[in-house]
Amino acid sequence: MSWYEAAEEPELVEHGRVSGLAVTGRGEPGGAAYGESVGALYAVMGALGAPMAPLEGFWWVEDERSPFDVPRDQWWWHLFLRLPDATESVDQAREEARSKVPAAARVQHVTFTEGRCVQMLHRGAYADEPASLARMDALMKAEGVVPNGLHHEIYLSDPSETDPEKMRTILRQPVR
Repeated sequence: MSWYEAAEEPELVEHGRVSGLAVTGRGEPGGAAYGESVGALYAVMGALGAPMAPLEGFWWVEDERSPFDVPRDQWWWHLFLRLPDATESVDQAREEARSKVPAAARVQHVTFTEGRCVQMLHRGAYADEPASLARMDALMKAEGVVPNGLHHEIYLSDPSETDPEKMRTILRQPVR
């Protein structure tokens, strides 16, 4: 299965090693820190001359409550742009981008393997994701697996899109 494909029903999948640009931060999705970080990622990607990839986010809270009960300005995230295989010279591109976008200094080149995951394509507003996540949880219980990593979202539509009819997001949860 492709990194950028998911069924509309929850499914178990396996994803191998990927490499990309990442930046870590905290704050409201769409807020100032988030926007600055997205701009930094795209500045470095542009300096690399690599094809633009969909924005991805790995989300968590440092709180015992459900993330939906934690104020959004307290959410943590790793924002990620996948790079084509064998991309080199990230350090040089980061320095080039930094002259125009100082936050580019925070962008890192990372590699990880997500492994076994439960995922699905969510259509609609971000605020409606809990219903899709509940369906994913039901599949995890049925399959006898538990979360094993951060909640992962891949924004197939522009993350600033507000028309729920056009919004498409892959929701992914690594499991074991």
